[in-house]
Amino acid sequence: MNIDILTTGLAFPEGPVVLANGDLLVVEVLGGRLTRIAADGTARTVAELGGGPNGAAIGPDGRCYVCNNGGFAPSASPDLLIPTEAPFDTPPGSIQVVDLASGAWETLYASSEAAPFWAPNDLVFDDAGGFWFSDHGRDRGRMRQKGGVYYAMADGSAIREVIFPIDSANGVGLSPDGATLYVADTLSGQLWRFPLSAPGVVSDAGSIVGRVGPGQFLDSLAVEQSGRICVASPGQGAILIFSPDGGIADVVPMPDFLTTNICFGGADFSKAYVTLGSSGRVASMDWPRPGLPLACAVRSPAAADMQRSSAARSDPHDLLPSRAEADR
Repeated sequence: MNIDILTTGLAFPEGPVVLANGDLLVVEVLGGRLTRIAADGTARTVAELGGGPNGAAIGPDGRCYVCNNGGFAPSASPDLLIPTEAPFDTPPGSIQVVDLASGAWETLYASSEAAPFWAPNDLVFDDAGGFWFSDHGRDRGRMRQKGGVYYAMADGSAIREVIFPIDSANGVGLSPDGATLYVADTLSGQLWRFPLSAPGVVSDAGSIVGRVGPGQFLDSLAVEQSGRICVASPGQGAILIFSPDGGIADVVPMPDFLTTNICFGGADFSKAYVTLGSSGRVASMDWPRPGLPLACAVRSPAAADMQRSSAARSDPHDLLPSRAEADR
C-alpha cells in the first residue's frame, strides 16, 4: 500500500474529518487548535481552542464538534511529539463546538456532577442527531480516574453517562446499521462492542471483538462499509483491521509508532487519511475497501451548506494566515 504524506509540522494531529469540498480537518492535541488542510497540504488554523482538542466530528448543524481532553503536559522529547501526564491542577476537559466559517467556538458541555467526565477523547454522531463520546479518564499522580462513554444531544439539551467504567476509553464508532457501538480501550488493548436498542441506549452487556498483544495499544477508529473496524494502534504503529465477528486483526503498518486515527474520504470513500502523532504528519492512501460515510459529515444538508459556505466566503483560509506564513 503506497503511503503519501499530505502535510507536516502539526502538533500531534488527531481527529481527522473530510469535508464536502475535500479539505481535511484535524485537531492538534499539543497545539490546542482546530486546523484545516487543503488538498495541496497547506494547513491553516480554524480556531484556537486551548487545552487538548482530541477528536472532531461534523454535527447536524454543520458545525464541528470537538472533544477536548483538557490538555497534556508538553512533550519531554526534543525530537518527538509525545503527550505526557497532565499537571495535577489541569481542569477536566469539555465538548466544544466550532463554526467553520468564522472560527467562533463555544463550550457545549462541561464536566459536572451529572456528567463527571475527565478527558473527552473521541465522538461519533448517529442518524438521530445525538452523539456518543468517550471519556479517556486521567492519571492524577498515583491515582487513575477511570473513563467511560456518554451520549449527548447536539443542541446541548441533554447528556448522560451510559457506560462505566472503561479504564481508558478512546475511539468510538457505529456499525453500518447503527445497531452496534464500538469502543477501543487504550491501555487494555481491547476493542469492545455494545448492542444498541435505541439512540443512546445500550441493550446488553458489552463483549470483546478483539485485543492486541503486549506493547500494543488502541486509539481512535473508523468503520468500513463492509463492517470491518479500522483502529489506529500506537506502540505498534499501524492500522489494525478487525472483523466484526472477531478474530485476529489484519495489520497495515504506518510510518509512525504513535499512529493515532483514521478517517475515509474521496468520491467513493476509498481514500484513507491517517494521523501520525509523534512526527506531526498526516498520511493519505488508497484503501482496499470503501469507508462508511459518517452520519453528519457529508449526508446532512446543513453540514454540506455550512462546509460550502466556509469554503466560499472570504474563505476561512483567509481568516488566519497559513501555518507557513504565520511562522515567518
